[in-house]
Amino acid sequence: MNQPLTARQADKPRVEMNKLAKRLRRETGQAIADFNMIEAGDKIMVCLSGGKDSFALLDILLYLREHAPIDFDIVAVNLDQKQPGFPAEVLPNYLTQIGVPFHIENEDTYSIVKRVIPEGKTTCSLCSRLRRGVLYRVAGELGATKIALGHHRDDILQTLFLNMFFGGKLKSMPPKLMSDDGRNIVIRPLAYCREKDLEAWAEARAFPIIPCNLCGSQPNLQRQQVKQMLNEWDKRFPGRIETMFRSLSNVVPSHLLDPRLFNFRDLKATGTPDPDGDLAFDPVELPQAVQFMPREDD
Repeated sequence: MNQPLTARQADKPRVEMNKLAKRLRRETGQAIADFNMIEAGDKIMVCLSGGKDSFALLDILLYLREHAPIDFDIVAVNLDQKQPGFPAEVLPNYLTQIGVPFHIENEDTYSIVKRVIPEGKTTCSLCSRLRRGVLYRVAGELGATKIALGHHRDDILQTLFLNMFFGGKLKSMPPKLMSDDGRNIVIRPLAYCREKDLEAWAEARAFPIIPCNLCGSQPNLQRQQVKQMLNEWDKRFPGRIETMFRSLSNVVPSHLLDPRLFNFRDLKATGTPDPDGDLAFDPVELPQAVQFMPREDD
């Protein structure tokens, strides 16, 4: 016979959702503060694709705007790329319901991508470039001072490995950058947030998610391969993902190989200790317990 739930057990889902909300808002607020993403008087153009991440971004920024010590405005923008079957009414209905100013930009980039990219080839690169160009233009037309994208911590790490594996670059997604034309500042307020937390938040908030039929049917994307690799590491080695992400904020150019970042050519011994120098030949002070561990041949 099933035992009735205690009041504490019955209340657990609500408590967990409160913890999740506080964590996401704290991490987003911390990223905004660390990189000075939003300033007083800003008009933030939140790019709303219809996916879980952009919905969460808008939701969290709306909350932070009500509690922030500065005033800033938000406008949600969706680019209707004219994909067949796209439910064009979903986002306007949702944004009207929650009372957020919005703009829907109609641009048939879908046909361009399908015409230019051969069947079976990856469409993401061209689609992204076309979409970015349109959004830059719309930001200027709307008077937006910042363009907010919904990329999160996992996206940033995946991009790091994608560039290393397939591009030969040590490069990722910055939390804040200037656009190619020099006219826009792009920000990623979810830079510290985990994808699984955003998935849980999207489910809890019941966002009207719209799937991307243009690229969602490409299971062999390089990004999907990298994502699977990182997910497997996360399961086998808990904490590894967090450590790798922290490394992006703890870069030592003198211990890499890029002469543009560090002047290796003119490096000479000075006889003066350098705290950033090579410690490879320094004596290591081992903990006492380790010093007295028996060797395998003892």
